[in-house]
Amino acid sequence: MELVKAFEQAVADSKTLSEKPSNDVLLQLYSLYKQGTTGDVDTDPPANPFDFVAKAKYEAWAGLKGKSKEAAMQEYIDLVKSLKG
Repeated sequence: MELVKAFEQAVADSKTLSEKPSNDVLLQLYSLYKQGTTGDVDTDPPANPFDFVAKAKYEAWAGLKGKSKEAAMQEYIDLVKSLKG
């Protein structure tokens, strides 16, 4: 349960960062969040081939397939801590 509380705090902290992270870091945060809350990707890839944002998000999340929710939560926490400096 401590991990879940720390994860929820990291999610809140991620919304108050002093600087906006790069797109790569934002994708990493997104994919770790989805893996930590939902688990392996459970949807089909985006149907629109020109929706580059949705495609990037999907691919980032799908790249974490097999990672446990707990490991994804811990990586998310560690990433937010590193961004806070």
